[in-house]
Amino acid sequence: MTEPSLLSLRDAVRGEVLLPGEEGFDAARKPYNLAVVQDVRAVVTAADADDVAALVRYANQAGVPIAVQPTGHGASGTAAGAILLRTGRLDELSVDPEARTARIGAGVTSGAVNAATAPHGLIGKPGSSPTVSVAGYTLGGGAGFFARKYGMSSDHVIEFEVVDATGEPRKANAEENPDLFHALAGGGGDFAIVTALTVRLHEERELFGGTTFWPDSRADEVFAAFRDVTASAPQELSVWVSRAQFPGGAPAMVAVTVAYLGPETDGRVLLKPFEAIDGVLNGAWKALPFEELATITNDPVDPGPSVSRAELLGRFDAGTIAVLLAEPVAPLLALQVRHLGGALTGARPGPRGPVAEEYLVYLLGLAPTKEAGAAVAAKQAEVVAALGDAVTGGKLATFLGATDTLADTMAPDEAERLRGLKKKWDPQGRFVANFPLGE
Repeated sequence: MTEPSLLSLRDAVRGEVLLPGEEGFDAARKPYNLAVVQDVRAVVTAADADDVAALVRYANQAGVPIAVQPTGHGASGTAAGAILLRTGRLDELSVDPEARTARIGAGVTSGAVNAATAPHGLIGKPGSSPTVSVAGYTLGGGAGFFARKYGMSSDHVIEFEVVDATGEPRKANAEENPDLFHALAGGGGDFAIVTALTVRLHEERELFGGTTFWPDSRADEVFAAFRDVTASAPQELSVWVSRAQFPGGAPAMVAVTVAYLGPETDGRVLLKPFEAIDGVLNGAWKALPFEELATITNDPVDPGPSVSRAELLGRFDAGTIAVLLAEPVAPLLALQVRHLGGALTGARPGPRGPVAEEYLVYLLGLAPTKEAGAAVAAKQAEVVAALGDAVTGGKLATFLGATDTLADTMAPDEAERLRGLKKKWDPQGRFVANFPLGE
């Protein structure tokens, strides 16, 4: 039975409302990661920013929380008991080539921005998945392919357009509501609902990249080359190395993923240590139009169940490599190391601050059952424990897992500052982020 407080929800908003028991509700409440269960009170797809404001006013009267998920990629299970707000219809996107800026609605995906900016020779700061919303990714900082040259996605926000906890539209930028701007620039969605954002774009004309696979028996050579290449890599070059065990009994493989902002000839010189390794199975690095950025990794676009964990590494030496190569990958799907550094080490707006660590290890496994998920989590814990003090304990918000909080991504004084801003901007706790600050 539908609870009384939700009976008037359809009268309050113009967008689609789905309630428990109705056709389409179960599908609408599912996040991208199907291992996360979302026992929400209702799912609302807002018609526009005014509709978002109307929903907030309704939620205040009804005394219910709101969880915002444009696409559901960052879902963590915190939405239980909330109204789940989908912002996919807030899909306005305009590019100003002369100013090198873009105004991006909360429902716009990374792939859509790439397609709109590339004809002008401009880029944003995308991650690897074209289906992630720019708003959600940016609220978590966003450390993607070009972070070594340009820093985090949140570093390049000019302005957020939001609905606050009273249901009022506001702007947050360096001059207007600067404290809210600070919180939203990588501090998550716990303070207001972002309906659009304006970001700086950058001129780039050439992209070289892709993913190349070898048999896992070559992993020691590939990881050694990765260490050598990244030790002197220019900031235009991003390289990830992965050991992968795909389902279905296929042999394990080792892969190198590359995104280089420059000409192919220069890129191949930088990657020469890899090209000396025999036994390539498939894949290639090549010049790419920016519209085809997503083909570098071919991330899955369909939802599926998984468990992930990421840790920052204070060192990447022979001992660290030995740990990462010591055991079979399974039951993990992928064991990946990403090179950070470059612009990420500098100061930035927002609460995160410089990222001192130059490497990140990302551990991902499929979780079609609870038992499979538990086995993946145990394997992740085993790898992290074996890495010992190479793991610093620092986090990036883009990679938070089930046991993490947003406070893990920042200094204690910044976390305390954000707790104060949460009380100021959302004193009733109306908004529920995927990863709250915690106490």
